[in-house]
Amino acid sequence: MTTTVAFIGLGAMGYRMAAHLPKHFAQVYVWNRNFAKAQQHAQQYQSQAVPLAQIADADIIFSCLPTSQQVDEILQQIQPKAGAIWVDCTSGEPQAARAQAERLQQFEVAFLDAPVSGQTIGAENASLTFMVGGDEHAFHQARPAMQAMGQLIQHVGHSGAGFAVKAVNNMMMAMHLCAATEGFSTLKAHGVNLDKALNCINASSGQSFITQHALPERILNRSFPLTFALPLLAKDTRIAVDLVHQAKLVTPLMGLCQSLIQAAAQQQPADSDFSTAAQLYESLNKIKLE
Repeated sequence: MTTTVAFIGLGAMGYRMAAHLPKHFAQVYVWNRNFAKAQQHAQQYQSQAVPLAQIADADIIFSCLPTSQQVDEILQQIQPKAGAIWVDCTSGEPQAARAQAERLQQFEVAFLDAPVSGQTIGAENASLTFMVGGDEHAFHQARPAMQAMGQLIQHVGHSGAGFAVKAVNNMMMAMHLCAATEGFSTLKAHGVNLDKALNCINASSGQSFITQHALPERILNRSFPLTFALPLLAKDTRIAVDLVHQAKLVTPLMGLCQSLIQAAAQQQPADSDFSTAAQLYESLNKIKLE
């Protein structure tokens, strides 16, 4: 395709996501604050490492950064051309998406908040889920570029809706993590074989992504591989609770879960995987899940 695509932010997710774009587009620009990483990506995947100013020439610009604030910092440095579409894959804040969309609209640039789910394995396999908020026409224009990196590409509503869905999704995942850790701590305290219990639960109504993957592949085997950092999960649970407060809802479980994840994040090193939140319970109960 003749569309020029750019990608800002080559972290654990972005580096893998951007790797698929040169298979579908003739010109793919990449930029990272550590520019050597962009040069490495270009050498490995035939993208083009370019200065940040040149990113503004692209038709579709992806960003994948830790926070909405960092996206704001980039937006202050470049001005995309009229008609461009900015697709932000950051797990950002809904109110920031609305402000960013309004700001870019002044320059005839569309902004889509398009966070992804699927972790690094999904980025590696181009099987991510995109949950997208913003202008629906811009969504359809940018969809082919997102399809290069994902399987389910879903428009979920107005600006900010994508970030809202991602925050609630990750809050629910965190709640499942807390529930599974509490449940398996109880089973361990009563002398139950955890591997056999897991087989039963994964064939029953208590199963979830956490019991199917996080428990056997991260926690019970004590590997805790870093694919999604615990501080990022803590950020997402905070965003979800902010949404609750804005809507003046009563959600006691979400509030409690957010407090637990925040406590776990304070206990662990910053580069810890989200699954290490289970170690908060282990320290409180003096029970190791293995």
